[in-house]
Amino acid sequence: MGPLVRQALPQAEKLAVITDDTVDGLYGERFEAVLRGAGYGVRRIAVPHGERSKNLSVLGEVLEAMSAFGMTRSDAVVTLSGGVPGDLGGFAAAVYLRGVPFVQVPTTILAQIDSSVGGKVAVDLPSGKNLAGSFYQPRAVLIDPDLVRTLDPRYIHDGMAEAVKYGCIRSESLFRLYEGLRSDEDIFAALPEIIGACCRIKAALVEEDVRDEGARMLLNFGHTIGHAVEREYQYETYTHGEAVAAGMAILTRRTEALGLTEAGTADRIERVLQALGLPVSVPAPMEALLPHMAHDKKKRGKDITFVVLRRIGESALFPVRGEDVADFLGTGGC
Repeated sequence: MGPLVRQALPQAEKLAVITDDTVDGLYGERFEAVLRGAGYGVRRIAVPHGERSKNLSVLGEVLEAMSAFGMTRSDAVVTLSGGVPGDLGGFAAAVYLRGVPFVQVPTTILAQIDSSVGGKVAVDLPSGKNLAGSFYQPRAVLIDPDLVRTLDPRYIHDGMAEAVKYGCIRSESLFRLYEGLRSDEDIFAALPEIIGACCRIKAALVEEDVRDEGARMLLNFGHTIGHAVEREYQYETYTHGEAVAAGMAILTRRTEALGLTEAGTADRIERVLQALGLPVSVPAPMEALLPHMAHDKKKRGKDITFVVLRRIGESALFPVRGEDVADFLGTGGC
């Protein structure tokens, strides 16, 4: 790993390694030793794990730690983490001294297949998720699938929700792979193929639409409802992947009923999600989720653009006028 980081960051003398307390306990000392062996000065900055650390206050603490380390514009950030320190650390790199290079080393399935690729970096505001951020591309994303073997099984399945998303929006053959998974060992065996396929899909969409104004928005399938679920439950009851899983299932069940989605699609999605131990509904009624969507990043004026499946592997953007969102989503339990 050290030579790969040096190849991506040849000029840097100091590296700020931004991680969380869980990952730091597992890999921090070894990773620091690897980087020191590559000739870097290293400062590990470990934030408390979980979505609650992805905020402006913690961002300020990270930036102060980088400044105290004496970092200059030729130095760099490395994120060793899942999605929260990856987003937080990437945003810190984007704004420190108006931008220093960074490299992502993702340690969760969700981060390896999704959040580490594409250059979206952000923190949450009290009013909503990822509302303060930037587009800032890493110099490299270095992925080791073996790192995920230390994950709690819940977070293996959490990451697989985003993997299912990629099959839904762009690749029926990838989705069929998920239909054949029977155990976590099956997931580990297929992980290199899954990571490669998901990263290729995301890279193609990002290259087509770097600033998330068109085709890249397809990556938000399930996220409008999913983010509302996270907010409704204050980021405590459902992980990001669990909320997205419920969002995909709830939305597709609705769009199938509206005749926008091929019959049987929702059943296929729900079977895969349930086999992975992921939710396909939440107790909160849609009326409780709708107010959270008012702060959704995909809003344009009062309108919200949903990602709708025509069938597995084929998706489209579907703008809905603000006054019609409640009717579009329906009401009652989710």
